[in-house]
Amino acid sequence: MQYGLSIAFCDPNEYIPLAKAAEERGFAWVSLSDHLFYPQTMSAPYPYTADGKARFSENDFFPEPWTAITAMAQHTTTLRFYTNIYILPARNAIHAAKALAATSVFSNGRIALGVGMGWMPEEFSASGQPFKQRGRHADEMLIVMKKLWSGEWAEHHGEFYDFGPVRMLPKPVTPIPIYIGGISDAAIKRAAKHDGWISDLHTIADLKTLIDKIYALREEYSLPREGYKISCFNPLDAHTREQYAQLETMGVTTVSSMPWATLAFNDNITLSDKIKAMDDYATAFIV
Repeated sequence: MQYGLSIAFCDPNEYIPLAKAAEERGFAWVSLSDHLFYPQTMSAPYPYTADGKARFSENDFFPEPWTAITAMAQHTTTLRFYTNIYILPARNAIHAAKALAATSVFSNGRIALGVGMGWMPEEFSASGQPFKQRGRHADEMLIVMKKLWSGEWAEHHGEFYDFGPVRMLPKPVTPIPIYIGGISDAAIKRAAKHDGWISDLHTIADLKTLIDKIYALREEYSLPREGYKISCFNPLDAHTREQYAQLETMGVTTVSSMPWATLAFNDNITLSDKIKAMDDYATAFIV
């Protein structure tokens, strides 16, 4: 099992030193979160908290993830990067395919695309993308992007995109894995059809239920269990090496964490504090 570092909400000036520190301490992945902006008024509740309040504020940072990954990749050699998650259907498939292909080239293929459907209508209306059809839109986007990533002449004639023949270069260095985030029935079904699943915050028991459901769907779709990736954010009740071993037995391939989470509400938390927390976490779990 591998270990990932979440740098969500961190100051972008900390990204490169945190990435370098992560690689030095044995973390395999860095994950980034994504939003286009923070609207003054939200018309929909946040779907992952009981009270509908978002886990982020207007003061949190959301730099464009593929630009940020490209920057961090220039200062690391083995560390890999994924989005947790990238609100794909709030974008245009052609633009997204172009950005990811370039990031693959500049990172030597060290990326994976973690996709979410989004929940905030304001992001979609402002970017000119359909909100109510975002699931269908995202599914077609992934088809379009894979065609463009082939580096060969491609065309597409669908509900949301109609073009071709066209050729997009450079193509990704290696195939870009597609991981789907979310816990709705639709998200779980979509995740089972791609390369992996990204969980939310769960207990070990709830996580096992969801993983078993995904593997049952993989079997139903005649897709193999081998090679499938499951990335979970540190489960709410996993605190020991033995519990982490239990996660691996369940099928978890990457545990991602924010080691300084207990300090997150301290306005005076420094980069040194974060790296010290990474040291403690690496000693406890990675080394």
